[in-house]
Amino acid sequence: MITTRATRRRRASRRARHRRGLLAILAVTLMAGAVAVFAAGRVPAPGPVQTVAASEAPTSPPPTSAPLTASERLLAAASDPRACAVSFAGDGIADEPRLETEGTRYEALPLPRVEGRVFAGWYPTVGDAAALTAAARVNGADLVACTARQRVLHAGWTTPAANAAEDARIPILMYHQFTERPEGEDTWLRGNYAYVGDFEAQMAYIRQADFYLPTWDELSAFIDGALFLPKHSVVITDDDADPTWVDLAAPVVAHWQLLTTSFVITSARTDPAPNAFVQQRSHTHDMHRAGANGKGRMVNEDAETIAADLEQSARILGAKEVVAYPYGHSDETAREGVRRAGFEMARTIEPGRVRIGTDKLALPVVRIDYGMTADDLRSAIG
Repeated sequence: MITTRATRRRRASRRARHRRGLLAILAVTLMAGAVAVFAAGRVPAPGPVQTVAASEAPTSPPPTSAPLTASERLLAAASDPRACAVSFAGDGIADEPRLETEGTRYEALPLPRVEGRVFAGWYPTVGDAAALTAAARVNGADLVACTARQRVLHAGWTTPAANAAEDARIPILMYHQFTERPEGEDTWLRGNYAYVGDFEAQMAYIRQADFYLPTWDELSAFIDGALFLPKHSVVITDDDADPTWVDLAAPVVAHWQLLTTSFVITSARTDPAPNAFVQQRSHTHDMHRAGANGKGRMVNEDAETIAADLEQSARILGAKEVVAYPYGHSDETAREGVRRAGFEMARTIEPGRVRIGTDKLALPVVRIDYGMTADDLRSAIG
């Protein structure tokens, strides 16, 4: 096909017009964009309403977790894997949970006091608390046991009249030295010795007969009439922390898991307790020897000197609560020394039992002498 010069000119003219049209459209678009940008910089223009497809709608925020309980907060802050949060329940109970250590004895169980009522201890179930089941009662003589690192203890209560009617008379057993010889020792202190075979039988009887073993703070509250103790209760003590006690008797206590107090002369012994069921308390630091008049130093020194000695003993032992008078010797000056040192109770060697209203600085004992059998103990304490 032959293209004429005129045809070529017409085609070139059409292409030029097309290019000028495109340029014009581009110029108008650029000007409109500039105007929009300028306007947006001065006065914000409301944007168009945008719709979001259902599939693009924001999801609801995840539900927040429930706040931690007081027990959970204690456990969250505890580094010991054996830590157990023990909480307390029952009418009139407002005590916060406390951390205990599983497998050790309870250290810090509260003893609530409410006007017109008598606290009757802690129990594992509501039913036990209502029935005051002595065999189930939990105190500082027991090992901590938990489920998922937590445990709830339930409060038991009784009335002052019921507490008085119980008429509990709590024996404090007093042991001294021990021997493996059934015939006893041939010394002037023969009566102080207990044959370890008899001791084993006596401890077995206490365990198998389900005696309740009060702690010293419980005994103090009982004396005040603020705590109920069952008649079937006993406190076990040893004087002097003699090597025969540590070597022969303490293992028996551990075997039967019986809370026992060893009264230690800290100038003679500073070793820790031989096992978890022996708690060590003061038999003074250096008062267990004769003074000027031949009696113990507790009745030969002034109150300030006695208090200083007891303070030193308490620092070594890490506890006060109760002291045993050396040789059982005491007078008003000795008692004043005990009070000044901050001890609440003192144990004598006078025979008797602890009752509501007993003098806390003159606690009596049931002395265990050589030759006493388990049957003799049963006759003595029920």
